[in-house]
Amino acid sequence: MENPQLENVRRRRCDSAASVPQLCNSPTMIVMVGLPARGKTYISKKLTRYLNWIGVPTKMFNVGQYRREAVKTYKNFEFFKPDNDEAMKIRKACASAALKDVAAYFTKEQGQVAVFDATNTTRERRAVINSFAKEKGYKVFFVESVCEDPDIIAENIKQVKFGSPDYADRDVDEAMEDFNQRIECYREHYMPIDDEKDRKLSYIKIFDVGSRYLVNKVQDHIQSRIVYYLMNIHVTPRSIYLSRHGESELNLLGRIGGDSGLSPQGHKYASALGVFIKSQKINDLKVWTSHMKRTIQTAEAVGMQYEQWKALNEIDAGVCEELTYEEIQEKFPEEFAMRDQDKYRYRYPKGESYEDLVHRLEPVIMELERQENVLVICHQAVMRCLLAYFLDKSADELPYLKCSLHTVLKLTPVAYGCKIESFFLNIEAVNTHRDKPENVDINRNPDEALITVPDHI
Repeated sequence: MENPQLENVRRRRCDSAASVPQLCNSPTMIVMVGLPARGKTYISKKLTRYLNWIGVPTKMFNVGQYRREAVKTYKNFEFFKPDNDEAMKIRKACASAALKDVAAYFTKEQGQVAVFDATNTTRERRAVINSFAKEKGYKVFFVESVCEDPDIIAENIKQVKFGSPDYADRDVDEAMEDFNQRIECYREHYMPIDDEKDRKLSYIKIFDVGSRYLVNKVQDHIQSRIVYYLMNIHVTPRSIYLSRHGESELNLLGRIGGDSGLSPQGHKYASALGVFIKSQKINDLKVWTSHMKRTIQTAEAVGMQYEQWKALNEIDAGVCEELTYEEIQEKFPEEFAMRDQDKYRYRYPKGESYEDLVHRLEPVIMELERQENVLVICHQAVMRCLLAYFLDKSADELPYLKCSLHTVLKLTPVAYGCKIESFFLNIEAVNTHRDKPENVDINRNPDEALITVPDHI
């Protein structure tokens, strides 16, 4: 006779697998368009990171990388002249190789979205991509970045291109001159997406890094989400400060969840956080908390106006709320084992999973992208989800990111990523981190999962 605990494990495992979002049954190609130094790679990387974070398997294909592999030593801008027949053959071969890899990604890796990062400045090149996609049954959405602001272009060249392998050993002025000449090579034959001639295409045009947008023929839900995301990101210099609440009374007891107030050490941290934030001299800082007592008490001591977000509440542990890990292991051994097998997708009975939490936090991410300087006072699981977005961490890594009590993380978006600084405010607190168990295999038979239950907390 079947063990009911084993059947429960199998059922819950199937529920978790079914929760992986399949937003469309035909893959989508996001095709970048625009002159060099218009932020295409910046947009591509951010969009790829966002889609992966919300659970849509996405990969970026940068044709420039293919070109660097094909031509090991970059000489100068003449490689990009339209009448350089030999170079043109190489560039077309690189684009073709990237398209083949896109097809392999969709078929062999079950990817859902591919971001094709290249200039794609001619109608001919875009027609080739469209034909390729139509033949394979892929949807295509174009993202064109249009910018003629010389200050924005110069800053983009300075921030990004000087870090490029193309200019690794070049003088700054020489590199700037060569890159401007490269832009002119593309400009000569650049054909922007035309509102009349290309009205059958699905696209968004982004003007001057977000001062204006033009959207045409959005085909489906995934494209709608892409448009909404792209209309919220900006490149204004800013910093995001993430902090957990001060140590709580339930933290001291090793109990998860609940809505307890701060411990004496937690109150000390809240005061120290206020001093730290004032020392940063941040312009127009916004402060966000959850609806839970411990984050609100922490924010009160900071001494600034704050906004409460229910979306920032800690993960709901359901029937395990206010239990210790030892008590969970004793009362719900199969649940304890299941969570160690796949912590990201495991859902507490009558509670939430980390995957649920990511979807709950999507509006918070959108608003963080729109805002400038923000201090988010939140909880361990919530902070892990936010960190995973900004640091491009996978679903497997996310539930084990270390977010210690009484430590502030300062995130500053930079060209293609995010700089992170950690500040421990010298107020001792309990350690609530639990490492990933080494003796639990996610692919193990569920019968085995119940035999060997981790004994460490």
